[in-house]
Amino acid sequence: MTDENAIKILKGAEQLFFKYGIKNVTMDDIAKHLSVSKKTIYQYFKDKDTMIHNLVELTLKEDKCIIQKSQSESTNVVHELFNLMENMREFFSKINPILFYELNKYYPETWKLFLNFKNDFVLKSVENSLIKGQKEGYIRLDINLKLLSRLRVELIELAMNGKRMPHNQYGIIEIHTAFTEHFLYGVCTLKGHRLINKYKNIEED
Repeated sequence: MTDENAIKILKGAEQLFFKYGIKNVTMDDIAKHLSVSKKTIYQYFKDKDTMIHNLVELTLKEDKCIIQKSQSESTNVVHELFNLMENMREFFSKINPILFYELNKYYPETWKLFLNFKNDFVLKSVENSLIKGQKEGYIRLDINLKLLSRLRVELIELAMNGKRMPHNQYGIIEIHTAFTEHFLYGVCTLKGHRLINKYKNIEED
């Protein structure tokens, strides 16, 4: 999607969806928030379902750019994952976790966009990062790359699942951070552990 007006509408709707969830936001709410008429919105989106689908497409496109940027700019695989963790913290700090539940339950076709993204691009990106980390000496050579890459992407989805990981007991940022650090400590060499502790400002004896 390249139309600037359509993207502006999506970004305005995103602010409301992130704050209140999907079901609690109407097209009237979006029009009021953007100070435009509903007629203007319907010029670009035939209904709210279409808007949600297009918004997820746009978000995943942006996520792909963030991951690629982190991979290209990070000095090593541990640095890369810490950068991504910081990006995820920023993202989750702005979003109502109920959004993931609603997407999964009420918008299965749109949820498939996320699943396909996770099982294709993200999975391959994790595997490539682990291979890079092995060459750097930070990732263990004895791990099953494909299996642990799959584990990593499944942990991302698990963090979003409010039924299996109740967000009223554990904040989604807390869950994601714990999962990422646990994964890193599991796949890293001793050299990698020292680097993790350095990024966490942990002093070693």
